[in-house]
Amino acid sequence: MICLENISWGAGTFRLENISFQIPARRYGVLMGGTGCGKTTLLEIICGLRRALSGRVRIDGRDVTDEPPGARGIGYVPQDGAMFPTMTVREQIGFALRLRRRPATEIRQRVDELAEHLGVGPLLDRLPHHLSGGERQRVALGRALAAKPSVLLLDEPLSALDEELRDDLATLLKQIQRELGVTAMHITHSVREATQLADVLLRLDDGQVRESSWRVEPA
Repeated sequence: MICLENISWGAGTFRLENISFQIPARRYGVLMGGTGCGKTTLLEIICGLRRALSGRVRIDGRDVTDEPPGARGIGYVPQDGAMFPTMTVREQIGFALRLRRRPATEIRQRVDELAEHLGVGPLLDRLPHHLSGGERQRVALGRALAAKPSVLLLDEPLSALDEELRDDLATLLKQIQRELGVTAMHITHSVREATQLADVLLRLDDGQVRESSWRVEPA
């Protein structure tokens, strides 16, 4: 579950005031809104990359407002994938586990498991500049899932892909979310993506998040 309670944040003249919403556990939430309205800022507050001026962030009922990003149980896929240019795919996916000083055998097993699940097994020894856009996003997703988070945050993960690849990866995202039972929050401008993915649809307008009356119920 993702729960924001009266979150406020500001920089210059831009303000988010008293933002509250909830995405139930093991559901796929989609957040829509205009460019520059603060969607990415909310993701960064949830995962701990920004600090709210006031309010609380709860993950699965646990108050994580004052916890560092690595202690929140969250996987994050930024908009551009943010690949490390000198790391192979294998090293990218295993990065979070190495930070946690997990045994090498455990890291190798988890990387192989995710690579097979995401269809990037043949790419494990490649560097990022040898990957297509779709391959990069699959690797970024694997990296976010490596430490078995309960929550997955995705910042426009399909925006740089062509329509056919978007559909394929949207299907994969929904499949992964259901199979692993994670709670997802996905930012997009695309109504098509929202239709494919959303169990809960949220809109950020004028500094407030509102749940849409339109829903797509999970199968």
